[in-house]
Amino acid sequence: MSFWQWVSVAAAALLFFWGVGAYNRLMALRNAIGDAFVQLDTQLRERSDICDRLLAAVAPRLPSEQATFDALANAQTESQNAAHAARGKPWSPDPIGSLAVASALHAAALTRLSSLLDHQPELRSETEIGALVSELKLIERQRAFSRQLFNQAVAQYNEALHQFPTRVLANLYGFGEARSL
Repeated sequence: MSFWQWVSVAAAALLFFWGVGAYNRLMALRNAIGDAFVQLDTQLRERSDICDRLLAAVAPRLPSEQATFDALANAQTESQNAAHAARGKPWSPDPIGSLAVASALHAAALTRLSSLLDHQPELRSETEIGALVSELKLIERQRAFSRQLFNQAVAQYNEALHQFPTRVLANLYGFGEARSL
């Protein structure tokens, strides 16, 4: 083999191993998004469970506020459906976008319920309802933290996706930009 053949083989090997390394890095970052979503999904499921119990405890006592309870139940259903759709590919922008909208609607409905409970001190003073509200506040703080971790994982992935050498191969590998919540 001539000198130039050795140089071209070495360059081809270098490009090949660089491509494999770039692929592995993007896969690791995409898997980190999935891991962060698992934590967030756990918080979403716990929030759903607590909301169900809170609705069961409060709804029979305030029949005049059925619209508030229906809004929360509908928002919760949409949030659960969106989370289910995002579980398969949490790095895909469409299901995460739907989850972001559903989470915003759920938060608005929860705020409405919380305001209703603030105006009903006799309900809030009951131990079961008070404990559920406290537990819901704790879950919401944990969910906010999990959402922050998810968004950080998405930002790291998107940053790596837009760096020069990797950007060239990202389209070849089929990697697309992820969306944060």
